[in-house]
Amino acid sequence: MKALPAVPATRHIALLRGVNVGRNKRIAMADLRSLLTSLGLSQVATLLQSGNALFTAKVPDAAKLGARIEAELQDRLGLDVRVLVRSVPELRNLVDHNPLPQATAEPSRFFLTFLSEDPAPDRIESIRPGDYAPDEFRFGDRAIYVWYRDGLLKSRLTYDLWEKRLGIVATARNWNTVTRLAELGAS
Repeated sequence: MKALPAVPATRHIALLRGVNVGRNKRIAMADLRSLLTSLGLSQVATLLQSGNALFTAKVPDAAKLGARIEAELQDRLGLDVRVLVRSVPELRNLVDHNPLPQATAEPSRFFLTFLSEDPAPDRIESIRPGDYAPDEFRFGDRAIYVWYRDGLLKSRLTYDLWEKRLGIVATARNWNTVTRLAELGAS
């Protein structure tokens, strides 16, 4: 009998939406690392306390990995949390193809909003950039680059806007976190 080809392991990042923001959906990063390791994922590491995890998996399907992590968070910890997973090469591609390079000078005001899927073109067109000036945004591959020129708290470009108008799940990280995740994933 012929052996099946070995599946190469891929480095991924998991982005948990809305954890450790306020009193709800609290999770210690040690518990998250333990949960991911128990799923058979290897080289597990976390960054900050905001639900950023890196891991290696032989399962290449990011959506399946995200669903599996979501189910375990619910079953083991009682947390109803959406999890978006990207491969490190996908993340690196998003960093390398930043359409707003001038925004990197203000990394705490420049965010990458990760999307659960690419939104429908008519939904994208319904959000007119001029309505949100001075903030700027550009769509990427299952992501939105957002430059909050006057800061995130003063903007009308909120997660609710993205999720309701686009009909998808969204979670964002500032540019410092995004580039740090890309660096850690490459090492």
